[in-house]
Parts: sequence; C-alpha cells; structure tokens
Amino acid sequence: MDEQKIPFLKNYNHSDNEALQSSKQLLQHHPTPIYQGGNQEDDYVEHTTLVKRVWVESTKLWHVVGPSIIARISAYTMLVAGQAFAGHLGDLELAAVSIACNVIVGFDYGLMFPLQRFLQCQLKAGVVAWVSVVALVVQIFTSWLFVSVLKCGVIGIAMSQNLGWWVLVIGLFGYTALGGCPLTWAGFSIEAFSGLWEFVKLSSASGVMISLENWYYRILILITGNLKNAEIALDALTICLSINGWEMMIPFAFFAGTGVRVANELGARNGKGAKFATIVAVTTSLAIGLFFCLLVLIFHDKLAYIFSTSQPVVEEVKKLSILLATTILFNSVQPVLSGVAVGSGWQSIGAYINIGCYYLLGLPLGVFMGWKFELGIMGIWAGMIGGTAIQTLILAIITIRCDWEKEAQKASMHVKKWAEGI
Repeated sequence: MDEQKIPFLKNYNHSDNEALQSSKQLLQHHPTPIYQGGNQEDDYVEHTTLVKRVWVESTKLWHVVGPSIIARISAYTMLVAGQAFAGHLGDLELAAVSIACNVIVGFDYGLMFPLQRFLQCQLKAGVVAWVSVVALVVQIFTSWLFVSVLKCGVIGIAMSQNLGWWVLVIGLFGYTALGGCPLTWAGFSIEAFSGLWEFVKLSSASGVMISLENWYYRILILITGNLKNAEIALDALTICLSINGWEMMIPFAFFAGTGVRVANELGARNGKGAKFATIVAVTTSLAIGLFFCLLVLIFHDKLAYIFSTSQPVVEEVKKLSILLATTILFNSVQPVLSGVAVGSGWQSIGAYINIGCYYLLGLPLGVFMGWKFELGIMGIWAGMIGGTAIQTLILAIITIRCDWEKEAQKASMHVKKWAEGI
C-alpha cells in the first residue's frame, strides 16, 4: 500500500510517512485484500475452505465485537444493578427507579456515545471495555454503600448511578484528550468542520433510525403504567425488559461490529467480502440469541428473583417469559441487520422502515390487543413483537436482494468524493 492509494491523507497535518503508518495500523485488522480483477477474487474464494473463511471472518468480527460486548454489558449492568437494589427495597421503589433508568437515563448518552464510537474507530475498543468495567465496579460499590450501609434508599441509588456514569464519561474523555490517540487527536482544529454537512445528514438519518428503535419499548413501559394494577405489571415488565436489554448488549455489539466489517469491505471494493461478513455476523448472533432464548424458557420461573422476591411480581414475570424469549430471538437478528444498513449507508431507508413497522403497525396493534381484547400487558407486548417481526423480515429481504458489488462501487465513489473535498 502506498500513499497514492490513500488520497484522504494528502492534507493531513503530520508528515506523510507518519500518517501512512497510522493508517496502516488502523486498517490492518479489518479489510480483506483488495482484488483489482474478478478472477483473482474468485481464485481466492475457490482455494480457501469455507471453514477457514468463517474462521478468518469471525476473528475480524470478534476483534471489534468482543471488547464491545464487555463495554456494553458493563454499562447496562450499571442500570440493572440500580434496579436490583431498588427491587429489594420494595415494589414501589422498583417501579420508580425502573422508569427513571429505562426512560429518563436514556436521554443522557450525548457525551458517552461519541467518545465510545471515536475510540472504537481507532481500534481502542479495549480501552472502552476497561473504563466501563471500572465504572461498573464504582457504581456497584457506591450502591451498596449508600443503600445497604448508609440507608439512603432511592436517593442513594440515584447518587450511585450519577457517580458511575460520570466516571465512565470522564474516563473516556480523559484518555482521548490526554494523548491516548496521538495520531488522530492532537487538540481542537478547524479542520474538524471539513465535510460537516455530509456528516450531519448521515448522522441525522442514523440517529433517527436508532432512536426510533430505542423509544419503542420505552413507550411500552409508559403504556403499561396506565393499566389496572399498574405497579405489579410495571415491575414485571421492567424485569423482563431489563433481562432482554442485558442480552441485547450482545446483538448491539454485533450491530457495531457488523457496521465496521461491512463498511471496511465495501470501502475496499470487496462486495463479496461484505456479503460474507453479513452472513457470518447474522449466523453467529442468531446462535447466541437462540441459546439465551432457551435459557429463558428453562428458567422462566426463577428469572424475577434477581430483582424481587415479591410473589405477585414473580408470577407475572413467569407469564411474560414466553414473550421475553420471543423478543430475545428476534432481537438477535434485527440489530445485526440494522448494522448492515448502517455499514452500507442505508440509514434513511432504515429510519422509514422503523417508522412504518414500529409506530404505524406494531404500536397500534399492541394497543388494540391490550385494550380491545383485554389482554393487558400480554397483548400490548405481543402486538409490538409483531412490529419487530415485520421489520426484521423487511431488513432480511433487503439484505438478501442487495447487489453487493454495486454497493462496493458506490462506497468507493463516496470515499473518493470525500477525499477530493478535503
């Protein structure tokens, strides 16, 4: 690889050789070789066994996914730990903390997410994982201190949540700003605004797409609060969604990993590589999701005890376990396909699909089943699962019918256009 093949380095403010070495370090783990002719790629595929290709692709995928799983599970456990401490204070306390953690806290990621994504793009996912683990340890310790020792109750849980999240944000920012990425962050520069409008358009579409997904089940919590015997129903639903969210950190890690892998392969003009990366990611995530789905079905009568010993809550969670297992199974595929959409630049299409499937189909269907047929929380959740199922089906059809070679050409043109503009 020489400098002529990397035009986007031409205006880099370091020396050419230093920038070139940095680029090599950032790319060496991800893209497959670039084949200029179709025969070379066909020969490569033909003389490489399927098992070896799967192993190589899985290694590249898990290089991103592994640390991301640790980071995401640690961050989500900070929320779950707060709910677990609240659940042993009482049903009302669990309901209050659950609404705060699942709805209000969901709006506070404006600082954390950009820092995480920046470090992941610099192949610093391990740093994100370590900082997340430290923040989790701090949050659990302070929860025990404030709730069990100092008897501060719900206020103590809120204090420990605040402290844990700020440790995470300050840790990531400190690593970034104090020299953790010297070749890509040397302080603020006006060059950061280069290509800002294109970035805003892409980010807006991606933000709408992801926000519509996150708000979907937040709305389920708010609707459940208006049911009869809402306290028990809300506690049970929150427990189920907390378990689902815990497991969802794995598919969300695949969402990030798949987006990186597909984008790298398309950027390397390797359409077949992008297609194969998609197949490996979806298959792996589906297998993991099936495993957790079976665990939920096997231990359906014991799940609630992590959060509460209240027998009415335990019985309600037991009833909802089949819906929880179904949701886990669908969500093992849907985020990965969304990652393909992000990696391929289909964010706008994904946003429209989410609006239609979630808010024009799933949500009205859930409300109709919950109130018209008097199925309560079971009907609401079942209807919303229907929206997720349709969305997954549409994304799968789009992915299967995708012309990957054409997408690779489009990605190459986008990179060239961006490089010429800086």
